[in-house]
Amino acid sequence: MTMHLTKLLLLPMLGLAACATTENTDMPEFDRLKQLSEEAPQAPQVPFEAEYHGRTLTDHYHWLKDEDYPEVNDAPILDYLNAENAYYQTFLEPHRGLVNTVFEEFKGRTDEQETSVPYVDNGYEYQWFYRPGEEYRTRSRKHLETGEEAVFLDETALAEGHDYFVLGGWEISPNNRYLAYSFDTAGDERYQVRVKDLQTGNYLDDTLEDVQGGITFSADGNSLVYALLEQDKWLAKNIKVHKIGTPQNADTTLYHEQDDGFFIDFGKTSSKEFMIIASSQGEVQETYVLPADLSSDPLLMVSREAGFTHSVDHAHGYFYILANDTHKNFRLAKVSDTAPAHVNWQTLQEGSDDVYLLSIQTFNDFMAIKSRDLGLEKIHVQGYSGGHTEVRFPETVFAASIGVNPEFKQSHLRINYESMITPETVFDYDLKANTLTSRKVQKIPSGYDKSMYETERVMITARDGAQVPVSLVYKKGLKKDGSQPMWLYGYGAYSATITPNFSTGRLSALDRGFVYAIAHVRGGSMMGYNWYLDGKLEHRANTFNDFVDVARGLIAAGYTSAGNISASGRSAGGELMGAVTIQAPELWRSVNLGVPFVDVLNTMLDATLPLTPPEWKEWGNPIESVEDYDLIASYSPYDNIAEVEYPPMFVSGGLNDPRVTYWEPAKWTARMRELKTDDNLLVMRINMGAGHFSNSGRYGRLKDYAEEYAFMFLAHGITE
Repeated sequence: MTMHLTKLLLLPMLGLAACATTENTDMPEFDRLKQLSEEAPQAPQVPFEAEYHGRTLTDHYHWLKDEDYPEVNDAPILDYLNAENAYYQTFLEPHRGLVNTVFEEFKGRTDEQETSVPYVDNGYEYQWFYRPGEEYRTRSRKHLETGEEAVFLDETALAEGHDYFVLGGWEISPNNRYLAYSFDTAGDERYQVRVKDLQTGNYLDDTLEDVQGGITFSADGNSLVYALLEQDKWLAKNIKVHKIGTPQNADTTLYHEQDDGFFIDFGKTSSKEFMIIASSQGEVQETYVLPADLSSDPLLMVSREAGFTHSVDHAHGYFYILANDTHKNFRLAKVSDTAPAHVNWQTLQEGSDDVYLLSIQTFNDFMAIKSRDLGLEKIHVQGYSGGHTEVRFPETVFAASIGVNPEFKQSHLRINYESMITPETVFDYDLKANTLTSRKVQKIPSGYDKSMYETERVMITARDGAQVPVSLVYKKGLKKDGSQPMWLYGYGAYSATITPNFSTGRLSALDRGFVYAIAHVRGGSMMGYNWYLDGKLEHRANTFNDFVDVARGLIAAGYTSAGNISASGRSAGGELMGAVTIQAPELWRSVNLGVPFVDVLNTMLDATLPLTPPEWKEWGNPIESVEDYDLIASYSPYDNIAEVEYPPMFVSGGLNDPRVTYWEPAKWTARMRELKTDDNLLVMRINMGAGHFSNSGRYGRLKDYAEEYAFMFLAHGITE
């Protein structure tokens, strides 16, 4: 496994004012979703003030953060959240027919007996499948010599009795004796680990608590490596070694991180000879290596003082590294595994302004590298003695990734492929013949005709001259007269890129006449690593301005019209939604803020939150810096709500969410209800038993999506 850390959860000065200022712009003349006849919940205002750098921060909804968090037992808080949920259900009730229609459309496109393409690992062929009507996968394996096949992990059985269930990591020991897996039944991402003896079929007494999620066996199969979360916060500072058959309190520490501002992670190399330990904060990463049998202590490869990020894999006595130390778009280097210090690295491929190197996986005879060339994805394979071949795909704009390839000595490369009109496809690439063989194409039982849809990539000029790529899909026959409704999606943080992927759910919008668009705004890395840097810290307003400018550019091109666009984003994309709602409320027919990071200033001022110190490199540290305080205050969506008209809004969150805490959507909703001058509908759905990723089962998620789609359709006057 390649060890590559990427954290997702996530301003030119002239741009700051543009971001934070809401003018009294007339809203376009559309029938809009209105508040219900039943009075909307009103959160009480409790005076709260704090002083920072001579500035007074006033926050009358500060009380919505439970003082005992992560426990939430405060009755007034729960009363308010329950009142908002009740109001949401009141809105939903007369529209159950539409919600059910959309849900049945989703379900009709779901292969209820979906099966994965088998893959081979350590003498067994592995596969997962769904049984009809079940929410979760079942995993089985077949012995390559005897043909004996058995289920080793039944997620549906494990989920029984739980309202929420997510499988974290799982692994079978190198000696094929033990299965270890982690799982979460609350949505708080504090995983438990169980170990099963596959020879006897019995569970061992070994139970690990407060695990970050990922697990891996030592080379001898007798120990498990995991990251232990702190008791009082969602932060791992220790990587532990658990010897099978011993209690958790006897586990030893493999690595300890002293700085609360760094995330720790670990994994094995593809050769399975080494383990990599990495500690990262934003653009900085410190890396250690050690033998996979844990026979020696971790050896420093790159210190955090070097000040760059990288990914590492291993083959034939060398580590192969993608690093942005000499070029922001990363170079390819190698170094002997006996002397892996940064000073010894040898460059194999220099960094390039046009080619952004994204990931690497090593194999016995070749390595595979994924890159993005001027925003278009590429996969290359190359030998260790030189020479490389580009894998040729059938479309120009697509999403492709290196798939499940656990066998170091395999002779093919498995690739996942899709586009906005091409369903998910699994290819095996034959290196010798330079050909792709399709192993699986996503089945859509209710039918799908690719020829009915069209996709394109366009470039929109932002206000500062930057060319922002936009991926579009719509039904053929589009008339660019501005009459079509549009659904515009964005994220724009942590360098994460929203790829032009396929979605069966999205067909429900396209078939109702929507144009769907992804604005690849700065803060992501669609156009390279500098695209990310141009959307963070003092450049944060570029992200918001790009989204608004994309909307206006698409309006000018006739794809849609002002006030006929529904915008949506999740997490840091929810922050984007808050900012663009404030900057240009007249553009949106509705806005969907999913688990939105909208209370940026208060969150970055609260060092007791486990994700705040690591995030200062992304947003700034307003505790230490008055410049950072003023910067964040200028755009933090919650702090910039004004007494003007806003479009209808759908807001969601999870009570147990450790990434974007429940009070962020709650405070946004409360303050928006207080200040907005319109009577447009504002609803909030707080899942009281889940976290950042909503419902866990495949049908539960579809029900959530159906409600959100229905809200958007109703906002556009579509009732069926």
